[in-house]
Amino acid sequence: MKVVAFNGSARKGGNTARLLGIVMGELETAGIETELVELAGKNISGCTACYSCFKNKDRRCAVDDGTVNEAIEKMLEADGILLGSPTYFADVSANMKALIERCGMVARANDDMFRRKVGAGVVAVRRAGAYHVFSSLNSFFLIGQMIVVGSSYWNIGIGRQPGEVLDDSEGVRTMKDLGNNMAWVLKKLK
Repeated sequence: MKVVAFNGSARKGGNTARLLGIVMGELETAGIETELVELAGKNISGCTACYSCFKNKDRRCAVDDGTVNEAIEKMLEADGILLGSPTYFADVSANMKALIERCGMVARANDDMFRRKVGAGVVAVRRAGAYHVFSSLNSFFLIGQMIVVGSSYWNIGIGRQPGEVLDDSEGVRTMKDLGNNMAWVLKKLK
């Protein structure tokens, strides 16, 4: 089994990556392979609504910038998908939004090709707005007919400077519980 995680932060190794790392650590302890994909430094544009994916039905975005089609392949190969984003003006980062739009549109055009995969969102926040980010991430999973895993609290970690989320004991516990719950669901589905 495998879970692929996408870090939508502009910072490699920042708070979002650290939260995803906690979840992935629990998955790995449970014997599940993980992979982290950093979106930092990539310039992903949003969906152009060309609808070529509905015409082509080839499980690819017709706007081939490399990044999105590579992400789609990784999602198809995985049993579970983690999407992580910092909170930018009470929403997901621009790269995460573009990834959601384009991967989501291709999935819809190809008979909801991520259907019944396991998904979870992870949010880093300084102070407020995280719940909207959490909702945006979960909407990708829910419209794609995926199985969304919960935790002991909303999947949110609080911190501003890189590493500060590790001081949020409830956030760390939430990520550990999320990793354990995701592993349990993946094993039950197999």
